[in-house]
Parts: sequence; structure tokens; C-alpha cells
Amino acid sequence: MSNFNWKPFVYGGLASVTAECGTFPIDLTKTRLQVQGQVSDAQHKEMRYRGMVHALVRIYKEEGLKALYSGIAPAVLRQASYGTIKIGTYQSFKRLFVDSPEEESLLVNVLCGVLSGVISSSIANPTDVLKIRMQAQGHIMPGGMIGNFIDIYQQEGTRGLWKGVSLTAQRAAIVVGVELPVYDLTKKHLIKSGHMGDTVYTHFVSSFVCGLAGALTSNPIDVVRTRMMNQRSIRGGTCAGYKGTLDCLLQTWRTEGFFALYKGFFPNWLRLGPWNIIFFLTYEQLKKIEV
Repeated sequence: MSNFNWKPFVYGGLASVTAECGTFPIDLTKTRLQVQGQVSDAQHKEMRYRGMVHALVRIYKEEGLKALYSGIAPAVLRQASYGTIKIGTYQSFKRLFVDSPEEESLLVNVLCGVLSGVISSSIANPTDVLKIRMQAQGHIMPGGMIGNFIDIYQQEGTRGLWKGVSLTAQRAAIVVGVELPVYDLTKKHLIKSGHMGDTVYTHFVSSFVCGLAGALTSNPIDVVRTRMMNQRSIRGGTCAGYKGTLDCLLQTWRTEGFFALYKGFFPNWLRLGPWNIIFFLTYEQLKKIEV
């Protein structure tokens, strides 16, 4: 334990919270776009938004500026836990396999990314459920973070707080297993090429590439995860809409078409891109601080 490095945990958490606050309204529009048009859910059957910009403008006009930050409290709490554990375990796992960054391989980085994604997302799942509910319902879901947390627990039990945990873990395994290795690989090749050193420009390009890769691979499972988490159930009972994740996937595909699985892709990418850019630029700067 003498070789334990606490810095990736702390810096990862701080960078995650910074990135979340800077991109939250985009994430909210993604959630609204993903839950609309569900044939099996009367509350979200209407196609209210034509796209990200239209959603931003309409939410602002109809619900006010505050609505664009519905769910920000659990989102920050989620990043403080998820982001801290994700980056800390990823860096720690890598040092278990190899002694230095120069010895890292794509396979090692992907494996470490998948493991850290599953562990961190599973622990932080209740905050994810709460964030999505507050984003999707907006003004329809009154009360603060603690009140809504208690309400979900009382109405749906512990199972309600960990609803969609398998999908969350799968999504995190894909996102973290793709994004972090892609960032590391892109950064390594850009530095080795001799055209760009270990500079802010290298970090910017690497984070942009990893954000695009993450959005392309994760969007379908993100749509299913969002719809499953937003769906309410009765304690000890079954869900009224989707019977499970596979049923949600198939219903979405059959009733709305394949491209429904890429609903919210543009705001998803626009969020993951800036999110990763803010995150990695913040993280790389924090790494330079001598403590």
C-alpha cells in the first residue's frame, strides 16, 4: 500500500465535476430527446423537441433557466463519486499490469478502462437514476435532491435506486473502455510523432477524438439506459412499460426504427466532446501541481 497514489482519485474527481458543470445543459437536452416518442409511455409519447437547439430554447422559454440545470446536484454528486473512482482505479489498475506509461499497450488500457468503468458506475448508480429522473421530469418532479431520493426509495425500494445498473455498467465499460485508451493512445502517438509535444494542443486533440469515439459506441445503450431509469415502478411490482433492457431495446427498434437508438446523438457528442476536453485539460493541469 506504500505505492498507492491518491492523486488520480482527487484530480479525477475535481476535473469530472468541472466538466459536468460546464456541459450540463447539453446533457439535459440529450436526456429529453432520448425519452420522447415512447409509444408505451403516455407522458413521453409526444415529440416535443426537434433537436438540441430547439430543446434548449423551448425548455428555457417554457420552464425557465433553472430547468436547464434540473438534476445538477445529483450530477455533481455522481461525478464526485463516479469520476473519482473511475480515473483513480484506471490509473491504479494500469500500474498493476505495467510499471510505466511507456510499457502500456492498447489491450492493457482497454481492460483497465472496462474494469474501472464497471466498478465506478455500479457504485454511483443511485445518483445517475436521480439525475435522469430530475432531467426528464423537469418542473413535473418537484422537490430537491434529498426529497426525490427519499421518494424513489419509498416508492420503489433499493431496487429503484439501482434500476438500470447492468446497463449503466455496460455503458460505462464501453465508454471508459474506449475513451480513456483512445485518449492515451492518441496522446502517445501525437507525442511520438514529434509534431506535437506533451502540450495543451495535444491534450485538446486527444480528448476530442476520444469524445467522438465514446459517443459513437455508447449512444444506443445510453438511449435504453435513459428510458429504463426514467421509468417508474411500484415497490415489489413490475415496470409498466418495458419488461427489461432487452425488451426496451427491441420495442424502441420495432416501434421507432433503428435510428431511434441514436436519438440525442448530436447533443451526446456535443456533450462528450466538450466534457472530455474540459476534463482532460483540467486533469492534465492538475497533474502538474506538486503536492
